[in-house]
Amino acid sequence: MSDPLPYKIAALCYLFDEAGRLLLLHRVRPPNQDLYSPIGGKLEQAIGESPTTCAVREIHEETGLRVTAKDLHLTGIVSESGYEGSCHWLMYLYEVTHPVVVESMTIDEGRLEWHQPDALAGLPIPQTDREIIWPLFWRYRGRFFAAHIDCRGNDLCCFVEQPASDAGPRQPGEG
Repeated sequence: MSDPLPYKIAALCYLFDEAGRLLLLHRVRPPNQDLYSPIGGKLEQAIGESPTTCAVREIHEETGLRVTAKDLHLTGIVSESGYEGSCHWLMYLYEVTHPVVVESMTIDEGRLEWHQPDALAGLPIPQTDREIIWPLFWRYRGRFFAAHIDCRGNDLCCFVEQPASDAGPRQPGEG
């Protein structure tokens, strides 16, 4: 029997500007080195950091913006089994609920760049993002979903475990 893989927990943060462009990080370090991804990072598990606090911290560290939990919407939770054969991931996907202003710049993690959403198809992004996470994000944007991706075989297998109703969010007291 092989050793169990470690579980890593992260927050991914989706930020848009007034023009509807998306802020992406062209990463210079693993994971996803040389690929584009939303800003974010691993939870500080040793101090018991919450996913929301992690998102607020990562947004500030990587962009200089100060946001609060009230500025965030939890769009999704995605778990991945056996990512690149090295670990399992549990990722919380947050969107900042208002347009932001951030300059394109180079930071320790890579280069922050603004991109039109339709340009994603031409960018080098992780396979799980391209095939599963981005389509789910767009489908459930402004609502919520939970999904699991099994990365252990030759083909990715995805199970949407908690889809949001396509009718939109329910109001208190609605059936």
